Amino acid sequence: MSTVLTIAVLVLVAIAIWQMTKIFELSQVKAEITQVANDKDNKYNGYLLFAFLVFIYLITIFCFWKYSKFILPEAASEHGGEYDSLLLWSFVIIFIVQTITQALLHYFGYKYRGEKGRKALFFADNDRLEFIWTIIPVIVLAGLILWGLYTWTNIMDINEDDDPLIVELYAQQFNWTARYGGGDNVLGDANVRMIDIDKANVLGLDESDPNAADDIIVKELHLPVGRKVNFKMRSQDVLHSAYMPHFRAQMNCVPGMITEFSFTPTITTAEMRLKPEIVDKVNRTNAIRAERAANGEPNSDPWEFDYVLLCNKICGKSHYNMQMKIIVETEEEYNEWIASQQTFGDLMASMK
Repeated sequence: MSTVLTIAVLVLVAIAIWQMTKIFELSQVKAEITQVANDKDNKYNGYLLFAFLVFIYLITIFCFWKYSKFILPEAASEHGGEYDSLLLWSFVIIFIVQTITQALLHYFGYKYRGEKGRKALFFADNDRLEFIWTIIPVIVLAGLILWGLYTWTNIMDINEDDDPLIVELYAQQFNWTARYGGGDNVLGDANVRMIDIDKANVLGLDESDPNAADDIIVKELHLPVGRKVNFKMRSQDVLHSAYMPHFRAQMNCVPGMITEFSFTPTITTAEMRLKPEIVDKVNRTNAIRAERAANGEPNSDPWEFDYVLLCNKICGKSHYNMQMKIIVETEEEYNEWIASQQTFGDLMASMK
């Protein structure tokens, strides 16, 4: 009800301001009323063009200065550096072109403003100009597209020649589940039609498949640093997207099919926590949380950096909460952790 009243008040205020403006215009009986811009109007608008040009440059510089601390830190995967280079050069080209074109646009808008007695020069067509402003974007965009395709081809190098770790990411509204291939590093067959909640078979593994017996199902993703990981992704219900921003990795999880993505982690969680930009982010975040704690507000516990798996598709009302913690650790730490996990076969035996 309060929302409706607020909207009604704002509408009434807008109407009142509009009516006062009309009354003010009618009271200016001596003012010259014309809909045709004169030389003074054109010159004034030309100066406004320059003012707006300065404004957009200043706001761009301010945004870089103020908000650059919120960008992602160094990529924690082997392919991440090449991905970031492609993105950086794309932005550099965009900002250079934007700076030049905006300057020319506003300058010519002022220089060739309307003046009494001056007639605009009109070209029906100009083949040279049209060739220049067509071929330059074609060359630049073709270069970026070819570079992007080359980068994508390298990133999507999904094979088992390097003895990768095989991990399944299973998406459902609104959580993630990870499955490891166990000792044989081979995932057992699975199908959503075989899901049996009563027996804790939440991923629909085929109990008759011997490769499924040593599979390990967890709610926290552990990855060994320096080892390639092949992810196989499934969705139980709707379209999800497995997004791991710190590894520059994303792939849709589509119901009824298996999608794949592969990368090699290069920085452990412990090492990333020591990066200056991460330390600064943690300090800023915890300063805000300390203020919330002092005011008795929720979500005020101290925060510690962790890699995270997110859903990057709006998959329902709790989409924002669909995430999983990722821990990148040494090979020894990973082996110790995986050895302590219960296998699917042991879990099924305990349910009998």
